[in-house]
Amino acid sequence: MGVLRRTSRDIRSDSRLDVLHAVLSAGETTRNELTQTTGLSPATVATVVGDLIGEGIVVETKVTAGRIGRPTATLAMNGARGRVVGVDVAETYIRAVVFDAALTPLAHAQVARDEHVLDPDSVVEGIGRAVELVLAEGDVGRDEVLGVGVSLPGLVQGPNTVSVVVPNWTWHELELDRLRERVGMPLVIDNPLKAMATAELWLGRGRYFSSLATINLGTGVGAGIVLERRILRGATNSAGEWGHSLLVLDGRRCRCGRQGCVEAYVGVPGIQQTLREIDPGHALVRLEAQSDFIAALARAADSAEPDPAVDETIARTAYYLGSALADLVAVVNPEVVVLTGWTTWALGDKLLPATRRHLQEQAPGWSARDLLLEVSTVEGNSVATGVATTALERYLADVGLLTTQIPIAL
Repeated sequence: MGVLRRTSRDIRSDSRLDVLHAVLSAGETTRNELTQTTGLSPATVATVVGDLIGEGIVVETKVTAGRIGRPTATLAMNGARGRVVGVDVAETYIRAVVFDAALTPLAHAQVARDEHVLDPDSVVEGIGRAVELVLAEGDVGRDEVLGVGVSLPGLVQGPNTVSVVVPNWTWHELELDRLRERVGMPLVIDNPLKAMATAELWLGRGRYFSSLATINLGTGVGAGIVLERRILRGATNSAGEWGHSLLVLDGRRCRCGRQGCVEAYVGVPGIQQTLREIDPGHALVRLEAQSDFIAALARAADSAEPDPAVDETIARTAYYLGSALADLVAVVNPEVVVLTGWTTWALGDKLLPATRRHLQEQAPGWSARDLLLEVSTVEGNSVATGVATTALERYLADVGLLTTQIPIAL
């Protein structure tokens, strides 16, 4: 296989991405500030800004007269350029969020899912319904939409085929064709781990670090990995399934069929199992709904009345998480690890200190010496945000501003 050579067009595309990230991060900025922030030359910044203004992606918001030389123009993302939609398809819900072109959320809608109903037609219809609801909620016309991004779990892309493969749920090209027809707008699909990494890269710690891992904690767990400011996808788009790496030899049965996976210990069902092992008669053991269980666990941990079983459950979960992250850090060696997902929002402040300590203790060599472990600063549903960002990237590629390889454009 030959080595892929970067062209001058790719270099210009990277410069545009650098400038876009800097403008998004700053909110408002100037050409001189962009030169300092990005490290690009003044001439390159001037050219890139001209390109972005020409396509209506960036606008000059005001001009300030200086004492010497030409007036200074303030730049910002042009939110009025259009709308993008991000759709997070999860086990128990489908959530759609509509954003302006500056990636500011405008409206959201959610459709409940029965996690036991897995036929593609019902999921496709749920996605279509969620998109219709969010456009109505945001008073957005379909002609205003630059693109729709949909995150599907287990998304795998091979040389000649695309599949959605999770336990008891398999789609192939026919079902994806139905999805494209149901949405009826420019559509991209991606894996949720890649979507979260995209959100972190554009709107979170990825604006300041070139290598990071975004860790999702929920029903399932996984890692979105960014190396040298590029999302790690792997040969079939399945890189990042850290949740199905081995934590305990011959350990708990994971829903993937293996024994001892990370997910079987730090996914929500794994946390429930930990509490059952500590105190089989505990009241929270009887809570079947995962969201109810995590919320109740957080309340019990915050209660003035000590609950030793809850405290021990959180302590063990932090130990499992820190140990598993130590392995990931040893392999990937990121500058920062950020935790996200609905378990993080409920329990992050309780898990973080002990997780950080166990990670530092167990990471080999110098792999975690200067590592930062934090809760993500990306607000809202990071999967929907990330996959909407991918839809915006697809639009920018369509108009010739980027050479980004969009994961799967339908």
